[in-house]
Amino acid sequence: MTELSGPDAGRAEPLLCLRRVETAYGTSQALFGVDLDIHAGECVALLGRNGMGKSTTVKTIMGLLRLRGGDVRWRGRSLRQFGAHQIARAGLGLVPEGRRVFPNLSVRENLLATARGPSRRGPCWSLDDIYGMFPRLREREQNLGCHLSGGEQQMLAIGRALMTNPELLILDEATEGLAPLVRGDIWRCIELLKRRGLALLVIDKNLGPLLRVADRHYILEKGMVVWRGTSQALQARPELVRDYIGM
Repeated sequence: MTELSGPDAGRAEPLLCLRRVETAYGTSQALFGVDLDIHAGECVALLGRNGMGKSTTVKTIMGLLRLRGGDVRWRGRSLRQFGAHQIARAGLGLVPEGRRVFPNLSVRENLLATARGPSRRGPCWSLDDIYGMFPRLREREQNLGCHLSGGEQQMLAIGRALMTNPELLILDEATEGLAPLVRGDIWRCIELLKRRGLALLVIDKNLGPLLRVADRHYILEKGMVVWRGTSQALQARPELVRDYIGM
């Protein structure tokens, strides 16, 4: 079985590159020629109303949905032939929508279950690093995942993804359904991750914090990218928010 390791190809390319990506659920096409780039250390936001293809894009990147057309490239290498577990080992970490922590494992066991050694690039994360960022998890270290609050589960989901020592972290609705104070903690975490040089792809409905933290934004509408640009450019186009994001 071929692994995603060894010398890099195409160093001049973005860290992650989607070109003309098409994906379908059975006979129903969901993505129509999506292009997206993320460079090392960059924070990119994926915006759009519910059902426009944001989570489908994430599933396609992570190999959870098969490409119908186009290509997803990681450090210049196509991911078409690789499975989801190989893609995760290559340095892409996912904080999925709905958290999905292991309910019958303790906080510590959740964090160690998928831990892997550091990659050749990017920040290195240890158990102490996670506890330093989320002190509540240290306090709850022996509690089972099913006994945590929603906010604690989200912290655990982020910590678990970081313990894989990714070069790119994808956060799919990481603040959804959380109390304002907890949302603030998650945004501070995202800002810290960016300062530490981790590349980020963020899906979230809270545009205010995204405008502060994201370098660039992509707006999806019915499975197509209808706009891309910087936070400054998006702030100057309120009609985009009205027409495509609904905030």
